[in-house]
Amino acid sequence: MSDDARLTPLPTPCLLVDEARMKRNIARLAQHATALGVTLRPHLKTTKSIEAARHVLTGGCGPATVSTLAEAEVFAAAGIDDILYAVGISPDKLGRVIALHRAGCRLSVLLDSVAQAKAVAAAARQAGIAIPAMIEIDSDGHRSGLAPDDPALIDVGRILHEDGAALAGVLCHAGESYTAVGRDAHARFAEAERRAVVDAATALRRAGLPCPAVSVGSTPTAHGARDLSGVTELRAGVYVFFDLVMAGIEACTVDDIALSVLTTVIGHQTARGWTICDAGWMAMSRDRGTAAQRVDQGYGLVCDTAGRVIPGLYVSQANQEHGVIARHPDHDGEVPDLLLGTRLRILPNHACATAAQHQRYHVLPDGGDGGDNPGAPLLEWPRFGGW
Repeated sequence: MSDDARLTPLPTPCLLVDEARMKRNIARLAQHATALGVTLRPHLKTTKSIEAARHVLTGGCGPATVSTLAEAEVFAAAGIDDILYAVGISPDKLGRVIALHRAGCRLSVLLDSVAQAKAVAAAARQAGIAIPAMIEIDSDGHRSGLAPDDPALIDVGRILHEDGAALAGVLCHAGESYTAVGRDAHARFAEAERRAVVDAATALRRAGLPCPAVSVGSTPTAHGARDLSGVTELRAGVYVFFDLVMAGIEACTVDDIALSVLTTVIGHQTARGWTICDAGWMAMSRDRGTAAQRVDQGYGLVCDTAGRVIPGLYVSQANQEHGVIARHPDHDGEVPDLLLGTRLRILPNHACATAAQHQRYHVLPDGGDGGDNPGAPLLEWPRFGGW
């Protein structure tokens, strides 16, 4: 099991991106959105990287979705000027929203209550800026949002439209789709998501209110959607890298996962059948998203440095800086001996959480033939965090 020589100088643990896999993932959803007749508004919360965003966004500049105002500020400074902040707005953040508008970024906010609508409208009037706001719709009881037939929907819409802000449309996120396995199940969630926002948009329009944008999306429903009639835009984020949770619900295959953590074998507990590596939960995150799935992948699947899964091995335990590699309980075959100093790659449960532990990506460049270019030097893409 020989190391890729380009990885030898890298300190471990560190974050790797397979650019060829990433580009395939991006292209697949872009083509699907085009076939469905909707605009793709990618979510940048997974990558949090300007360099990665250039690959994901149409023309490299938008439209985009973010989950923090820090993301909005960094991406706006890089010239991305059509951004949706897809987390419920609180009044204390409206000053930053207004500053982004004054800097030339059309930042839309999200809300689902009369109180939020009044706060946005008041801030908009004071600033002289019609802040665009989307109303969040709930299709599955997963998190936030109004039911499409909630009378408050019209109240919220009227405040935005008449009191100084701008009613930009309705938005839904079918978060419960992450518990559904298989494309047929994802398609059912996608249809429920579609019906919810289309019904909400219809209710607003019947009340004489505008509803220009009708937005849906999660990675499972974005890929599972078969009909998006009445929808204008599709959102997704983790699809850029994918991860073991997405593979576990069949939104992708393990071979689609473009993100991994490079680690080094630092010891053994032979009597226990353990190999110790230097990728603990500080490198992998504490996310155990596969624990509730049919196959529990621990803290990640073990690959060689070429990214090929080593059958039967997974990270069974994680301390802060120690990962325990062991035989997977579902595996009856042989597993290789991993010598001290061996380099490995670990596929993560949750790409967003694992990437958040690191400050940069080390990128294996696309060879242009669907695979890595082993003769090309690694690229380095900075990433950022914060709120």
